[in-house]
Amino acid sequence: MEKPELLIPAGNLEKLRTALLYGADAVYVGIAGLSLRSPSAEMSLADLAIGVSEAHARKVKVYAAINTFARNADLKQARLLIPALADAGVDALIVSDPGMIRLIRTLTPNLPLHLSTQANTTNAEAVLFWRDHGVRRIILARELNLNEVGEIAVAVPEMELEIFVHGAMCMAYSGRCYLSAFRNRRSANEGDCSQPCRWEYLLHEATRPDDPLILQEDERYSYLLSSRDLCLIEYLPEVLASGVASLKIEGRMKSAYYVAVVTRTYRQALDALMQQKEKYKCRREWIDELTKISNRGYTTGFAFSEEKINETSSEIKYIQTHEPVGTVLQYDSVNKRILIGVRNHLTAGDEVELLFPDDTIKIDTRTLVDANGEPLKEANNDNQIYLPLEREAPIGAVLRQKVK
Repeated sequence: MEKPELLIPAGNLEKLRTALLYGADAVYVGIAGLSLRSPSAEMSLADLAIGVSEAHARKVKVYAAINTFARNADLKQARLLIPALADAGVDALIVSDPGMIRLIRTLTPNLPLHLSTQANTTNAEAVLFWRDHGVRRIILARELNLNEVGEIAVAVPEMELEIFVHGAMCMAYSGRCYLSAFRNRRSANEGDCSQPCRWEYLLHEATRPDDPLILQEDERYSYLLSSRDLCLIEYLPEVLASGVASLKIEGRMKSAYYVAVVTRTYRQALDALMQQKEKYKCRREWIDELTKISNRGYTTGFAFSEEKINETSSEIKYIQTHEPVGTVLQYDSVNKRILIGVRNHLTAGDEVELLFPDDTIKIDTRTLVDANGEPLKEANNDNQIYLPLEREAPIGAVLRQKVK
């Protein structure tokens, strides 16, 4: 059993640094205009260069997503951006458009290519096709089960395979959704999805407008648009047995708190699996940790299904038991305290936890002190405060509290 790569989303430089702190082997980032995400989850070239330098110093790889379905109007920007990404030192480009692949092979022939899940690769012949066109890694379609993934790994052992193991699930095939573009002219395939699949709908038959149909799920198919979130933390032995090289976490638009928790949790689980092997068991604490970030309930998606099914329910809502309080900006070793950049409302005496990469400790908040040494009864977003702590905490470590 070979140790797989843990691949973490990094929507900006702060999230990249969070992923590094909590144990990522690699991160993937979005590049302005070409990455299938809104500008809030894309990096400037200046930030990317800083992030690549910091990641490489920790021996962590950085993959840049330029996986939009490019139109002619995008090609001018792409011709300028591709050499700049190579100069920034990224380890690979994530692509989905054959035209972009041809352009990259022309402009930067030595830069490795990873094929996006948007290309919906579902069989070994397709993997061979993309291999012959210079692709090094395939991010397989989410619709495959682990047996099918394993068959592809055996058939094309020279190719790296990557699958998603955690995060939001799109109800469209391999993420190719047109609902957002149809409803409000914001195309998911151009990085501007408004997530209409998360809205609540009633279905009415034309002759019975006052008698809505209640949408339900039977033993074979789902009839709602919004899926539970994917989570394979309990099935990592089966995932690794399929032969994949990289385990991908979804969430470039999620918070730094989300990045901290999923990175730390999957890092601990993977390390335990590699050390314990046959004696490995998934710990309840890891499952509990993943309920403390925003989620819609969890499913194993298609991992163990023989048919193209997914779990949905009219009860699916966003769930989050904990929220971020802030991040560590500095450790004062003389006065044994941490300087916190506050991200939410905090009242003196609130129960707060600090997330170390390998531990969680409670923080005494009975005395809040601002940066000038003045005592406070409460703090709000963008405030900076000191909290006592005997042990040193790394910059960027996340604090959280239970949702009130």
